[in-house]
Amino acid sequence: MELLRSGWLLPITAPPIRDGCVAIEGKRVVWLGRHGDPDAPAGPVRDLGPGVLLPGLVNAHCHLELSHLAGKLPLAGGSFVPWVESVVASRGQHTNVEIASAVDAAITALEASGTVALGDVSNTLAHLERLSGSSLSAVVFLELLAWDPAMAQATLAWGEGLLRERGTALRPGLELRLAAHAPHSVSPELLRLLAARGGPAAIHLAESPAEAQFLAEGTGAWPGFLASRGLGQVSFAPVRQTPVRYAHGLGVLHPRLVAAHGVQVDAVDRALLRERGVHVVLCPRSNATLGVGRAAAPALRAAGVKLALGSDSLASVDSLDVLDDAVLLRRQFPDLEPAAILRMATLGGAEALGFPELGAIAPGRRAAFAYAPATSAVRDPEAFLLSGEARLGRVTAEGVTVEQR
Repeated sequence: MELLRSGWLLPITAPPIRDGCVAIEGKRVVWLGRHGDPDAPAGPVRDLGPGVLLPGLVNAHCHLELSHLAGKLPLAGGSFVPWVESVVASRGQHTNVEIASAVDAAITALEASGTVALGDVSNTLAHLERLSGSSLSAVVFLELLAWDPAMAQATLAWGEGLLRERGTALRPGLELRLAAHAPHSVSPELLRLLAARGGPAAIHLAESPAEAQFLAEGTGAWPGFLASRGLGQVSFAPVRQTPVRYAHGLGVLHPRLVAAHGVQVDAVDRALLRERGVHVVLCPRSNATLGVGRAAAPALRAAGVKLALGSDSLASVDSLDVLDDAVLLRRQFPDLEPAAILRMATLGGAEALGFPELGAIAPGRRAAFAYAPATSAVRDPEAFLLSGEARLGRVTAEGVTVEQR
């Protein structure tokens, strides 16, 4: 039995506790309350200081395999389709050693910044062993892309075969699921096939105006991109629908779906997302970088949509720390309750990925924490965490490790 004491304890599922204390036994939380409470279990107390102890962060949408592109693509004033073109053009320009080294550094930074779980999108699963060797819980989404309907069956068979091959001996806390890239890059045929097998498990949805325009009218920048990839002759009749309603019509929306971005949505879309139980992962920093707009977080929350936070990749943001996204979301929507934002960064992500032991500090849950050090007493722990001044670290048996930037 060990007890951790901190200036504030943020359970997420209950109000903040000043001078909080949490008891751990066998890597599980067995009690929490105020330091000195008469019902506190006996055991040595480790005092972390006047900062804030909270559940470890959950980054519900990132792309570890693009980490080698950090600083190599424009990160400001960008445009979505040219950015996609630059990502595609970068393929083959970096060695496997460079890519693996960047993934290792990204995983280390995630662990040091108090992240305990992530939803990682991959096209190859090449870095699965590196993730397996980390402390992170993760769902790795094998992402399928195939705009040509003639490739639908073969693409699905390839993905299912790779999951069977690589998913047989995964460690606890690591899972593989099939995903689709986006409605504008995956054919209706392939989306229907995925829906028929209960998926896809994840998708980029309603991210950019280019996506919305292409689905509604068949125009804009995206047709030119497809033509540059040799797909300009693939027949597609504009559906005259929003991305969300289009995905719904194909049977893609379901309660285990992790849908990234959710920027280009209206009130009808929000109602559909709520009714279908979809988890929407907001990526405010990436959206700002790529100039695709802001997801209307207050309206989504008011509609009852389940929300989480994700960083997206280092190709569009300068860190994989979702606390940075939480800080930006607070600045974008100052009327959005801090507690709601912090829930997105913790419990919302854990629920989206299916990790019931993570995301909150409560008896029976895993003792997987993050800690924000402070040099003096903190008056408002939620405001402190979202101020832009707080830095989260990983709590270990040796102490607190904070990522150095």
